[in-house]
Formats: sequence, structure tokens, C-alpha cells
Amino acid sequence: MNKQLILFYSLITCFLFCACSCEKENNGLFQQDDVTFNDSGDDTSAQNVKLPDIDLSHWKVTLPIGNPTSVKPPEILDYATNDVLKPYMYNDSIEGALVFFTKPGASTPNSSYSRTELREQMVAGSDNDNWTFADGGVIKGRLRMDETSRDSSGKPHRVIVMQIHGRLTDDQRDLINQKDNNAPPIMKVYWTDGYVRLKSKVLKDPSASYPDILHTDAWGDDTGHTFSEYVGYEPFTLEIKARQGQMEVALNETFTHSYSGNDMQQWGVFENYFKAGNYLTTTDSNAFSRVKYYTLEVTH
Repeated sequence: MNKQLILFYSLITCFLFCACSCEKENNGLFQQDDVTFNDSGDDTSAQNVKLPDIDLSHWKVTLPIGNPTSVKPPEILDYATNDVLKPYMYNDSIEGALVFFTKPGASTPNSSYSRTELREQMVAGSDNDNWTFADGGVIKGRLRMDETSRDSSGKPHRVIVMQIHGRLTDDQRDLINQKDNNAPPIMKVYWTDGYVRLKSKVLKDPSASYPDILHTDAWGDDTGHTFSEYVGYEPFTLEIKARQGQMEVALNETFTHSYSGNDMQQWGVFENYFKAGNYLTTTDSNAFSRVKYYTLEVTH
């Protein structure tokens, strides 16, 4: 009889211990490596939201709609809730990127291609204050090609992801009787089939001088330079440095290509501004591209 009582009390004790342990583990929270997980299926933690490290207070954006449409500071700062911008410029809060989406549509007067592209504004809201190579400037960004359409042969469409664009002063514009302040882009950085390709400008006549060099048709394309490193659809870092008579482009802080000589010296007559984003170089009706920027900064 005593043996039966001992066995009975032993079973009761074991049952109570197990029940207590289960109660502690089934309260909706599990502890693992000092990190708390909620098993309710509703994860609203702000720690899961990533935002791009980009200050837009000195950028305006041009969209492939309207005539075309541009949004500048301060309106651009509310891009996440701006109904005009949201289809073309929005956050990827998983990757922590600012997404630029574009497709063929409205284009600027000096181009047949459309874009969702930022334009530097040294004075917020104004295009009239720019910089020269004597002033110097650096633009650096981390980005990746997310997706782009393909042409009829299956090749991905090219996209310009960063630029230095030239600009005439008002006095220069009037001197050559030009209707606007447009000057050529001294640097275009392309994503082309997984590689980064550079295109710059050279004088068609090396002996040309001021004011003849102010004309857009005084400048032609150079032969270009393609970096050997394949970036594909993975993130990469781009940096362009401009200073008196010189320009340098770096890919992933390792591969560099430099420009100097007469063309760079003569370019010093122009004002300049940086551009970054998604400039799709096709008018194919079903084309599109999507570029993601994680960081973007400019210094002068």
C-alpha cells in the first residue's frame, strides 16, 4: 500500500511540473538568444523598416509625364505621400532604397528619352545657381539596377544612372543667341548589360576657342570607357570627382578612370550640375526600368 501511494504522488508531482513549464512557454512569446519574437503573426516593429540615406532638400526630380513634370523642394521632401510622385519615386523599405521607375513618355526639350531623374539644386527650388570645375564637386552614390526591359534581340535597355551636365550662364546664352541655357553633359554614366560605361565630350576642333566652344555642336562624344568589373543587378558604388581641368570616375572605390588635357581645360567655361536616377535610353513602347539608390551625397 505504501508503494502505491508513493507512485501516485510521484505521478502528480511530474504532471504539475510539466504543466507549469508549458504555461511559461505558451504565453505568446519565445525567447531566443536574447531576442524576443512575437508568434501572433503581426510584426509591426519599426526595426524592420529601412529608409534610404538620401537628403532631397537640394534636388528636384523630373518625371516622364506632363510636359514633363518636375517636383522640387519643398514638395519633393514629401515624396512618400505625393500622389504625382508615388508611381515613379518611392521607398523600398525592405532594402532601404529610393526607387526610380520610368517608362517612355514625356521628355525634356533637348532629348527624346524619358526619365525619373534628380537634378542638383545648390539653392533649393532654383536652377540658376550652379558650379564650375574651378569650384569643384563630388557626387557619390550606392545603387543597383533592379530591372530593365529588353529590346527585340533580348538585350537589356541601357539606362543613364548618373551625370554631370553643363549649363550656359545667361550672358553666355545671349552671346551665342541661344534660346535656352542648355550645354552638353560632360559625363554620362550608363548601366549597360551589367557593366558601367562612361561617355564624355571632346572638342571636334581642338583649336576652337571662346565663344565658339559654347555651342553644343562644338562638342562630340569620346570613344567611351567600360569598366571591366561586372556589376549585373547587384549594388555598386559610383563616385565622380570634378576639379579644375580634371575629372575622375570611380567604381566600387577600386576601379578608376580619369580625364584631363585640353578638353577638360576648355570645359571650365561652363557651369555644371549633378544628376542621378533613371534615364531610360529607348522609346520602345513597352520599355521600362527601375533603379534603386541606397545612398546619395554631393559635396562642393
